[in-house]
Amino acid sequence: MLARWIEAAGIPTVVVTMMPAVAEERRAPRIVGVEFPFGHSFGMPGDRDMQRRVLELALRVLAGAAAFGTRVDIDIEWPVPLRDAYKAWQPKEASPIVRRFLAALPARGEGGA
Repeated sequence: MLARWIEAAGIPTVVVTMMPAVAEERRAPRIVGVEFPFGHSFGMPGDRDMQRRVLELALRVLAGAAAFGTRVDIDIEWPVPLRDAYKAWQPKEASPIVRRFLAALPARGEGGA
């Protein structure tokens, strides 16, 4: 993980992530976990207050967590149901690379799941 390499150079880091368990598995030095849709790790676009709260927590964790592997999950709820947020985030049609990948998958019943 990039954060560990940066830490090895003497620069402290904090990872703000929607997948804090994965960051723990990868041994990220300091972790701020957020339950936000992918691509929005600091909050909703245009919501400066939400983004500032995430940033301030990340800075507090960075400044105050000397122990390697510190994890703090932020207590901010996404303002719309996550299921709806994920649907809204998805493009209307698959990208060319995704279409190609899906076309290459075996059809169900032909050794597929």
